[in-house]
Amino acid sequence: MSEAHRGKVLSIDIGGTKTMVALIEDGSILERRVAPTRVGATPDDWVSGAADLAGDMRDSANRVAAAVTGRIKDGAWSALNAATLDVPRGFPLVARLESRFGLPGLAVNDAQAAAWAEYRHGAGAGKDMVFLTVSTGVGGGIVLGGRLLAGRGGIAGHFGITDRLGPGIFEDRVSGRWMAAEAARAGAGPGADARTVFDAAAGGALWAEAIVDQSATRMAGLMSNIQVTLDPDVIVLGGGIGMAPGYLSRIEEKCAALPDYAQPCLVPAQLGAEAGIMGAAALADLETD
Repeated sequence: MSEAHRGKVLSIDIGGTKTMVALIEDGSILERRVAPTRVGATPDDWVSGAADLAGDMRDSANRVAAAVTGRIKDGAWSALNAATLDVPRGFPLVARLESRFGLPGLAVNDAQAAAWAEYRHGAGAGKDMVFLTVSTGVGGGIVLGGRLLAGRGGIAGHFGITDRLGPGIFEDRVSGRWMAAEAARAGAGPGADARTVFDAAAGGALWAEAIVDQSATRMAGLMSNIQVTLDPDVIVLGGGIGMAPGYLSRIEEKCAALPDYAQPCLVPAQLGAEAGIMGAAALADLETD
């Protein structure tokens, strides 16, 4: 099928804090709507909530695609970190989408979807690339040779859940969730979060500076390991922490001390919050070829 006749995709992004739905055609967002994700609800509730949010946009679509936090394998959805969204293992997401929307469905992890979007429409620019998003947690995706890697278990690129032999996992030592916990330990007061930490660091608070620097140091180590392992053309960094002022430059400074073969080419993500819905729609387009 040619790109001119693929039609419109109703694309959904279900994350830990918000749900976004959009009508997308040939890489362009025609309309988008956002609502909070009901924490503590069930996956069926989240799918129904997305359908209600989409409303009449469903009438114009001929496919539905979902980008979700967590693991997708054979159309089934499971949590990778229950603290983000507590999804029971093996929830039949594609089947539920098709039943609820009455359209052919596709589901993909949100970070993998964002990786594909940055490759097709953003900072990846058609290159071999790794995408990393640092926000509440740490997600990622890998595009090599023009292919998005999903892997045997659907978790390719999920560097945030590596380092399992130590205490916790990698994202527990760099992410927004970790920053908030460290801020509380530093006496920042109730309700302190990653934004609190960055604002305090910008104001010269040494405790906040130490938290940001430690996160950046650990991310630099991860990125150098990725570079040596996969040798991508670029590593694209996104997410609320990844895009925070000065964070990328901190990582670059730390990587500059490494041997040249271990120094990644780091670029900021370009597509922001829409990357997940754009990538899911683009992957749905591939299925119609």
